[in-house]
Amino acid sequence: MSMTRQVSGFRASVSAAWAEFPVKIGLLGTVIIAVGSLTPAYLPQASPIWPMLRSLHLAGEFGRVAGTVLTVSGIFLLVDAWFRLRHGVYARLKPLVIIGLWSLPFLVSPPILSHDAYSYDAQGWMIHNGQNPYDGGPSLVPGLFTDYAPWQWRYTLAPYGPLGLQIAHLVVDLSGGHPWLAALLIRIPALIGVACIVILLPKIARRIGADERQVIWFACLNPLLVIDYVGGAHNDAWMMGLVVFGLWLALKPGWWPVAALAIGVGAAIKQPAILGAVFLPILAHPVPSWREVKKSMGAIGKAAISLGIAAGVFVLISIACGLGFGWINALGVPGTIPSVSPSYAVGYLLQLIFDPGGSSWLMGTMRVVLVLGVALMLYLIVRYGLKAPWKALSWSWITVAMSASALHSWYLLWGGLILPLVPTKRKVPWPAIGIVIFMLGYAALNMGNRNGVWAVLAAAVCMVAWLSHIAVYHRVWPGLRQSWVVHRQDRESDTHPPAASSGPNPKELP
Repeated sequence: MSMTRQVSGFRASVSAAWAEFPVKIGLLGTVIIAVGSLTPAYLPQASPIWPMLRSLHLAGEFGRVAGTVLTVSGIFLLVDAWFRLRHGVYARLKPLVIIGLWSLPFLVSPPILSHDAYSYDAQGWMIHNGQNPYDGGPSLVPGLFTDYAPWQWRYTLAPYGPLGLQIAHLVVDLSGGHPWLAALLIRIPALIGVACIVILLPKIARRIGADERQVIWFACLNPLLVIDYVGGAHNDAWMMGLVVFGLWLALKPGWWPVAALAIGVGAAIKQPAILGAVFLPILAHPVPSWREVKKSMGAIGKAAISLGIAAGVFVLISIACGLGFGWINALGVPGTIPSVSPSYAVGYLLQLIFDPGGSSWLMGTMRVVLVLGVALMLYLIVRYGLKAPWKALSWSWITVAMSASALHSWYLLWGGLILPLVPTKRKVPWPAIGIVIFMLGYAALNMGNRNGVWAVLAAAVCMVAWLSHIAVYHRVWPGLRQSWVVHRQDRESDTHPPAASSGPNPKELP
């Protein structure tokens, strides 16, 4: 009987979500993105779809431009749906259902806006064949898996944690040695991670008194979460799922050591997770001031123990996986390709000005920015770690992402998912929203850049139309500000119901 009620409740949740126009718009967007991923604009050369594209005369420039336009248009529709949901339509909907509906097309599509998932599989194939990905690149084991991997990663060491590599190994074994199937199966751990994020972040918000609606809208329904974590199947989704699980555990009295175990497992997938362990014992019990010496010293001691537990788990998993610690030699690998990271952008400009044929200015700038980033992270930990741990954690992760030699949109989600949990007077995270839009636009234009001049022009035209629509139709700043004013009024009315009208209907706002 209980199972029947659960099934009935699930159907009711899906029906309620599907009844809302923005949810349908978002699904249409991901369908179009998925179709775009099946064109020459995005497919790896080893894909079995190429013969069909050639038979349809879509393997040339027209196919690349069409694929670029489709993908940019799909991103536009997904962002448009995201903005439409800001008025609180989701307040009576389940965010996991919305994300589930939007993610459906990606379950059968190739990796979206990135070929990193093919690299994971190629590294898993190396382990399957007795090779250590910390000793060399996928080119050591020629074959289809290597052919699917991006050429720039075929000769580089793996920078990921050992557990992440062994998960890829398991996926390759389950695929029976078929790269196309492995690229689909690699989404399973990503989907589990996204489910943890979407289910637990609202629970954390309720526990600490944060604005649950803002957390749901900005973190759980964020287009980057759908495109990068589900569509791209990045191992950051596996990592952040465990991190959010650890943060949720840390809010339970006395559970922070167990939470540190979860963070250690996450770090064994991707190393930046280890930063979360520093704040676990303080999240539920901040210390208002350093002047409270006894409480401060106790919190610092617990933070050190938490970090030690997470690091110990990481070391034990590394030993158990049998791959060693060769990732240390590969930390610079992500920075070997162009990106919009501040260090790469500034370093590249200085290199063009002072030494166009060399690389010393570029490498030097990367090192300087990295040192400055570490210094800023330490300052944030010392300045806010005890009295505002959520702020320290979110901003520290964002600092790590911004100071790295490579910057990708999925890096920004490390701290971005935690950002709406930070207490602030600003009801609208406008700078963060702008960064989301910028990174999606950059990803779209970068994809166009790989497909020729006409694809770049087509992507640029779509981008101008996209940004104009968001700025004019949605009236971004006034609309967002007004929507959160209504949210605050709604929250107050839950405690003090108004005598007459409850105010404007959020769905009638512009």
